[in-house]
Amino acid sequence: MTKTPEAIRWSGGVRGNLHMLDQTLLPLELTELAFGTGDLARIYEAIQKLRVRGAPAIGISAAYGVCVGVQDVLDAEKEAFLAKTAEIIAFLRTSRPTAVNLFWALDRMTRIVQKIDREFSKECFEAELAAEELLKEAKAIHEEDQRLCAAIGKHGEKLLGQNVGVLTHCNAGALATGGDGTALAVIYAAVAEGKKVHVYADETRPLLQGARLTAWEMVQRGIPVTLICDNMAGKVMQEGRVQAVIVGADRIAENGDTANKIGTYGVACLAAMHEIPFYVAAPTSTFDLSIRDGSEIPIEERDPREITHGFGRQTAPEGVNVYNPAFDVTPAKLIRGIITENGVISPVNRENVRKVVGE
Repeated sequence: MTKTPEAIRWSGGVRGNLHMLDQTLLPLELTELAFGTGDLARIYEAIQKLRVRGAPAIGISAAYGVCVGVQDVLDAEKEAFLAKTAEIIAFLRTSRPTAVNLFWALDRMTRIVQKIDREFSKECFEAELAAEELLKEAKAIHEEDQRLCAAIGKHGEKLLGQNVGVLTHCNAGALATGGDGTALAVIYAAVAEGKKVHVYADETRPLLQGARLTAWEMVQRGIPVTLICDNMAGKVMQEGRVQAVIVGADRIAENGDTANKIGTYGVACLAAMHEIPFYVAAPTSTFDLSIRDGSEIPIEERDPREITHGFGRQTAPEGVNVYNPAFDVTPAKLIRGIITENGVISPVNRENVRKVVGE
């Protein structure tokens, strides 16, 4: 298998650049965007407009975004540097509401700011040294995600047989993370173990992440893939083509209820109807144990034009009412197991979530 191009990377030191693939242009155009001094607003736009997407990748990008933002104050005194950093973090927090990894990563960067405040005296403060601490943490978040993806793949591939059809929804692969993905890491690991896997990729309306991104990743890796419209999932299950469903997650509540790309709940219901195991693959950083169940997960509602004018072409009458939630919540009772870097949570309930995720 060939490797998928990196979705995110950093070049240089504290005055360096954040690079990310513009995923809105895939699969037709492979374009890497570069962000440096003065580009914080561009990074915000890239997160908000899904140029980078996937919960882990959003978190990594936000952490690096802090490092880009502080490039404007590398000559500042301590109080001005700390105030600017807090402002940057608060700004990035407003870019996407559902993906908890965004807030998790920015919380980690906030703890570094607090450490800088404690350990750097006002008289001896050097902004570049403080910025190095922030960049070190952002790189640690990125490198940790690479290891987590590998561990998720290792645990998850054991759940798949030797010759299986796997249905996916949206994209939870290398494009969505710092490593090989979450749901797709399971597939990559299974193939690496010599198992024969045929992927059925839901197109994933309205932005077609399954068609544009997951199918593209499979083709890049040489893994057999069949693209289907979202409303064909029940048909391929009924025909016996699918033996497992694996999806990613953007936020998981304490009881295991899981928010993922809109349409996931419907796929989970179909899988239950056909007695097909439905798995969620996600790192423990995607769990939000402050939320008791899925009813408390904030659901982002996006621009109606994503539906009425998909990819620039009008396909609905002017003035029609539109409801465009970006995510839905799959109840824990429909999930056979949640695959994490620490192992598989099954059955999915509060007690088992706490055992595997911790506090």
